[in-house]
Amino acid sequence: MTEFFDPLETRPHAEREAALMAALPQQISHAQTHSPAFAAILKGVDGTAINSRAVLARLPVTRKHELLERQQAARQAGGNGGGSGDVFGGFSALRYGAHMPHVFASPGTIYEPEGTRKDYWRMARAMHAAGFRPGQLIHNSFSYHFVPAGSMMETGAHALGCTVFPGGTGQTEQQVQAMAELKPAGYIGTPSFLKIIVEKAAEMKVALPTVTRALVSGEAFPPSLRDWLGERGISGYQCYASADLGLIAYETEAREGLVLDEGVIVEIVRPGTGDPVAEGEVGELVVTTLNPDYPLIRFGTGDLSAVLPGTCPSGRTNARIKGWMGRADQTVKVRGMFVHPGQVADIARRFPEVMKARLVVSGEMANDSMTFQVEALASTNSGLAHAGLVQRISEAIRDVTKLRGTVQLLAPGSLPNDGKVIEDARSYK
Repeated sequence: MTEFFDPLETRPHAEREAALMAALPQQISHAQTHSPAFAAILKGVDGTAINSRAVLARLPVTRKHELLERQQAARQAGGNGGGSGDVFGGFSALRYGAHMPHVFASPGTIYEPEGTRKDYWRMARAMHAAGFRPGQLIHNSFSYHFVPAGSMMETGAHALGCTVFPGGTGQTEQQVQAMAELKPAGYIGTPSFLKIIVEKAAEMKVALPTVTRALVSGEAFPPSLRDWLGERGISGYQCYASADLGLIAYETEAREGLVLDEGVIVEIVRPGTGDPVAEGEVGELVVTTLNPDYPLIRFGTGDLSAVLPGTCPSGRTNARIKGWMGRADQTVKVRGMFVHPGQVADIARRFPEVMKARLVVSGEMANDSMTFQVEALASTNSGLAHAGLVQRISEAIRDVTKLRGTVQLLAPGSLPNDGKVIEDARSYK
């Protein structure tokens, strides 16, 4: 099935990186000028000088809760889509009118603007990789109201040259009937709803022979379900997208991770910080989008993933990620006090001997204890150096968290590569 959506997918790595780094300072300067939120967040930053990943990594990460807080503050101030007090919290470069045909809502409530550019959410690339081609009919079972998922997929399908049946959610028997009569080339929606539709069709004794491919998102797509669909003649592929950013990564026929979209700059950082991790290490996905209408700079998705080595066997040359590996927000409450991943990072940064750290909370609720596990340089693992480092870290734990904790020094490479900065190992019985 290997056939590429456009030449961008097979660019040499150096060419792609040069193009992204050339676009980055323009996007940051644009955000500072047209997004009041980023004018404040990046105050004093010379946007034209942000032209490398190393310099980008010095900028603050903006996380979803901060976006929500700014939106809520703007609403309370009576924002009406114009000026610095708008309902988008100052993040949108667009205002109500012809250039913003839709506004959507995500849980929170967070509001997202939709612009008028063709394939605004950049979903056509993922659809093409899943096997959809111009001239086909696509059955779209993502929601069309409140959330942007339905529109994200529809605008991508139109950009690809496809016709869309807006099935939306629910009404399973009617979905089966429409598929049987309209004969779409495939399905787009959540994987679990596709399974429900296929099972309902079998129950109704209705054949769906044309539905041979699917692009799924919005929830986990385990290999067991992928194989279950394959046994019924449906090749399912997944993509990773968000209402804030649009497409981030997509699956190919190689089925080895997810290839990054061409319109985003992705970093993997240590949870609770903005510090990039080593390639292959699990951390939080931080995305800078090149969308000028909603120019999110170093936006923390809250999702964990890791970069895969090498390039995709399909021939696409962009970097790949492993896919969704959990959530980065590992905040816990210990003896009535909240402890955040950022605090763990703050403690570790104080000691150059510490290579990696993890806080393990154990015991039972209301009778719990903290163990600060650190990978330390070999030279610190003996005698006075060992004792002195343990004492200094213990004091830092108390200073930062206002709680007492024990310190356990480990050899380099001892902690698992799973993105966990805080492990809650308490018994909840």
